Amino acid sequence: MDTSDFKFIFLGQSVLRYQVPLDVYNIINHVYETKFQQLAPANKQLVGKIQNEHSLFFNGEDNNKMHRHNHLPNNVLNWFELKFKHYLNWNKVKEYQLHLNSIWVNQMKEHEYNPVHVHQGSLFTGLSSVMILKLPQQTGIEYSASDKPMNGQLQILGASGGQFANVDYGPKLQERDFYIFPYDMRHTVYPFNGPGIRRTLAANMDVQYDPIQNRGVS
Repeated sequence: MDTSDFKFIFLGQSVLRYQVPLDVYNIINHVYETKFQQLAPANKQLVGKIQNEHSLFFNGEDNNKMHRHNHLPNNVLNWFELKFKHYLNWNKVKEYQLHLNSIWVNQMKEHEYNPVHVHQGSLFTGLSSVMILKLPQQTGIEYSASDKPMNGQLQILGASGGQFANVDYGPKLQERDFYIFPYDMRHTVYPFNGPGIRRTLAANMDVQYDPIQNRGVS
């Protein structure tokens, strides 16, 4: 198994960070920018306090909020599937079935934010993800604890607790970062102050598996 392009973070559950290939990154940004007027708003099914939230892919059940659609080429969809499979294989999950449920873009401007939340697709079990597509040049004044900047930051909250445990993860973000973690892992994005935009992608992959069979896997 190739371990050259990811980093492992343990918070009681696994977070894996990958780097997005330049061609995949460019295609996603191009699709978003050139098809923006055609993209379905995703606000009604998301918790983000963000004006511009738009769907690139939806393969769940048709409903009054969203109908099935796809704006991404197969090579990009295949790349997502490979990364989600890598996460599960690296975590030694056995005999699973995957269903790519949804992919959307959040484009934040100053003062917008994403409150603490979890993800869900057509199943309660699955994998969430965050891809960094564009970052503002500045995130504004940090009015306290400037040595630990939080403006515009992603914070992933862990399932572990107690002394000496890592309870949260606030990475120094870079464009082309891609983070994968379980549906039920809480996370949030803080607002920033000033000009520019913060563009990220999220993808939900439903995972059907037997949790009993996967207990104590070695």
